[in-house]
Amino acid sequence: MTALFGRRVLLRPLSPSDFSQWREVRRRNSAWLTKWEPSRPVGAPDVIEDPHAFTVRCNARDRERQMGAGYGFGVFVAGDFAGEINLTNIQRGPFQNAYVGYWIDEKYAGQSYTPEGVAVLCRYAFDELRLHRLQISIIPRNAASHRVVAKLAIRAEGLAERYLEINGVWEDHVRYAVTAEEWEMRREEIGAAWF
Repeated sequence: MTALFGRRVLLRPLSPSDFSQWREVRRRNSAWLTKWEPSRPVGAPDVIEDPHAFTVRCNARDRERQMGAGYGFGVFVAGDFAGEINLTNIQRGPFQNAYVGYWIDEKYAGQSYTPEGVAVLCRYAFDELRLHRLQISIIPRNAASHRVVAKLAIRAEGLAERYLEINGVWEDHVRYAVTAEEWEMRREEIGAAWF
């Protein structure tokens, strides 16, 4: 099991034994999070309330890791579950690209745990997985997520109209990206700030 360390955060894959803590955080943060997330498909199990569905989700993430298609991590602060950060839809070949998504417990918001987690994930993606490009897409009105990329000075690439279905609506997203060349130039600066 891959564990990644920042200065204050630990990123590690979630396991079925994390369900109780994960469910408590998700329940408490429902209003904080669901406005930024895709709707649950009709008939799909509720992963927040169903421990079996959570186990299936953990197993699917394990298979993604085994195939090199994605890497999902829980974010832990001082041993407590605080959120998730994921590297998804990894495409190899000439693209060497992946997408980054994240969420944090509202009680930890604004304390720079999420940008630290993104920096740790960048280090893993570029230095270990040898990817060339990472993309982060954020709804324009999601000020908290825009602060994450601003703290890391990740480059904005423009607006993608009606990019993703979020909470039942096709939402525009601002696309951000960082490449391996940019990481190479900024590795020491980011390391000094976040590791």
